[in-house]
Amino acid sequence: MTSLLHLDSSADRPGDSVSRRLTALFADTWRKLYGTAGYRYRDLAADPVPFPAPAYCVLGRRVERQGLVPPSEVAGLVGDADEKREWELTLPLVTELLAADTVLVGVPMYNFSIPASLKAWIDRVTFPGAFTDHQTGESLLRRTRVVVVTARGGAYGPGTPREAFDFQEPYLRAYFGNLGVTEENLCFVHAEMTMADRLPELSRFQSMAADSLAAAQTSVTALATRPVHRPAREPSLS
Repeated sequence: MTSLLHLDSSADRPGDSVSRRLTALFADTWRKLYGTAGYRYRDLAADPVPFPAPAYCVLGRRVERQGLVPPSEVAGLVGDADEKREWELTLPLVTELLAADTVLVGVPMYNFSIPASLKAWIDRVTFPGAFTDHQTGESLLRRTRVVVVTARGGAYGPGTPREAFDFQEPYLRAYFGNLGVTEENLCFVHAEMTMADRLPELSRFQSMAADSLAAAQTSVTALATRPVHRPAREPSLS
């Protein structure tokens, strides 16, 4: 069954959030093709993922010392009630990510980077060894597509004065790439100048903002209908 994990991280209301509107367009298009059975949604702002506690770190280090431990065996290494709680908070997120063919992430730019709500999900879900095949050492996310939809109040693309201020795409590209998501399966869609209709000093860029939003809408619709790229060699799960 084709599956989609949809994450939103904007603190804004759905009607006011460009990233939420764009991810909703992707999800609606995807569900029309594949139905609702494989769709999973998390609102990281409305239902925040708890930040990792000290027991998370203790358990993670214990797991690392054992080598590559699959998630199904981590519970056997839990040492106390605090570690048990941390793992119970973590395992559902790991399971969702491993089960998804496509991961859709809505990411507004906050202070040149990503929202804390998304960073909390990243810090918790990235448990040692969770996404590595314990037999082959290959990434279990090699066949997963990640679509990152961003909204930026200004312009941060190549050649713009604030290109060097973009700590959003470079960070997420490095993060998902390090997890093993292939370059072919890592897609970014940017809507820029989203504050042009709100801030007087940016009002002259409203046409640019409209063009950027239209291009983003076209891109997310196309990506929602595009099959996931499958690497020639797949990790063994036996």
